[in-house]
Formats: sequence, C-alpha cells, structure tokens
Amino acid sequence: MEAELRPQEELSHAPVVGLSLCDSAPLLWRLQDLKAVRSEGLVGALLGSLPRTPRQNIRLGRPLLLLPEEERLLGERRGAAALPARNQEVAGGELQQHYAEEQQRSFEEQSVLALEDRKSALVRAMTSSSGSDPGSDEVLQRRLLDLEQNFSFPRSALAVQLSTARAGLSHCPEARAFLEADWPIRAQHCPRREARFQVFRDLRGRGFFLTSAGKFGGDFLVYPGDPLRFHAHFIAVCLALDESICLLDVLCVARLGSNVKKTVLLCSPAPDGPVRYTSLQWSGMV
Repeated sequence: MEAELRPQEELSHAPVVGLSLCDSAPLLWRLQDLKAVRSEGLVGALLGSLPRTPRQNIRLGRPLLLLPEEERLLGERRGAAALPARNQEVAGGELQQHYAEEQQRSFEEQSVLALEDRKSALVRAMTSSSGSDPGSDEVLQRRLLDLEQNFSFPRSALAVQLSTARAGLSHCPEARAFLEADWPIRAQHCPRREARFQVFRDLRGRGFFLTSAGKFGGDFLVYPGDPLRFHAHFIAVCLALDESICLLDVLCVARLGSNVKKTVLLCSPAPDGPVRYTSLQWSGMV
C-alpha cells in the first residue's frame, strides 16, 4: 500500500552554521548553531558530557553530531560551512595557552589564600592557648615567619573551575568571517547514500522529523513532530526502485516494526520523480 503524503512548504533560509569536522563526523559546538539547526527540524545526536555531571550518560551535551543527510541538506540550502582546519588548529592552540595561563593564575591566587588561612588558624590556636603570656607575641611572629617561608601549596589541592558558559570548542567572533556558505562540504558520492538523502529530504520537506534507526534495523526513525514530544511512527528503509529484496528480510523488518509498534516504510526514490512509499504491517503467518 503506497502512502500518500502531502509535502509542506520549504523552510525559510537560516543563518550559516559552522561545522567542525572530526575525521568524517560533522560536529556542532556553538549554542547558536544548535538552535539554528533545531529550528530547521534537524535533530542530530548529542555526544558530550555535562560539565556538572560528567560521569553519567542519561543526559548529554555538546557537541551535536549530525547525520550525513542532515549535513548535506544544510549544504544544499547553503546553511552550513566547514571551518578550515588550519584555523581550528590555531584556535585550539590559543585556547590551550589561555587555559594554561588561567590555571597558573588561579594556582597563585589560591596559594596566597591558603597561606592566609593557615596563618589565621595558627594565630587563633596560639592566642587561645597562651592567654596573656608576654612572650607569646614573639613566639607567634617567629612561627608565622617560619610558616611563610616553608609553606607549599600542592597542585593536587588546586580547585578547578569548570567553565559552563563556553563549554567545548568555541570560535572567536573573528573566525565567523571564515564561515562562508560556498565553502565545500565533504563530497558524498554513493548510490546508497544518494537514496538515503533523497528520502531524508523528501520526508523532512513534508514536515517529519528524522533520526537514525540503526537499533531498529532501518535507516531512519520518522516522527510526526519534535522527538522530545512524540514517539516515532515509522521505520524508514531506503531501497533503490529497481533493487530486489529477500522475502525473509521483508518478514523480519515487518515483524520487528510490529514488536516496537511502528509501521515500516519501504522508501524508493524514483530517478526523475517523487519518492515512492510502501507501508508494511505484520498481520500473522498463514
């Protein structure tokens, strides 16, 4: 049974977002870029840990990993550009140097505070024990001088401040000039990827939200709205229009879709026409 879906109007043009390429993975680090792609209905997947709760994987933070189809769709809309690698290396070196300088400054400040705290504790202890002894002041001054000369603040006691406002890699305003929409995004020439992208673009144009469906045995999970508010209704499996498929594979994916309460969509982009959709639902063995 072929599904008849009504496409929606194209989304408005969004500002250019900057992609940081880690090998072949397109990552988004800046908060404004995450908001921009989300406003276009592109979901991606968060990978980073949260600064305040790093040892858990229930709630994740930046960077945002984009699907290859999401990256290509942004490129077609001239809404994304890759930052040149040489500028990333320079920015990374500057960030590391700035971090080291901040750490050294913080260490020196904390050393002074720790010494003052030890002096205060020594004064309180000797004042309460000696009472009104006339020689106690001389002994106290000598002890304070010895403490100041021999005090050493260990690096292991350094309190480290986590920067949550600018967590992860961020680019200075000057680097924005390099984010030009005509910067070439990585070429992706593969029949399989081409079919996936045609399906992704068509479903996204119809207003659906899509995420990866690897754990469900398909190409995409298709949501009727934002994945934070809706469950997926479809498992999209992308096939070429002339591609043959084993009957057992059809039965497997249909049974899997039934077990997870989702409808399987066989999606086949035509060479010069719209994408054709065939829905599969499990009804039992005869």
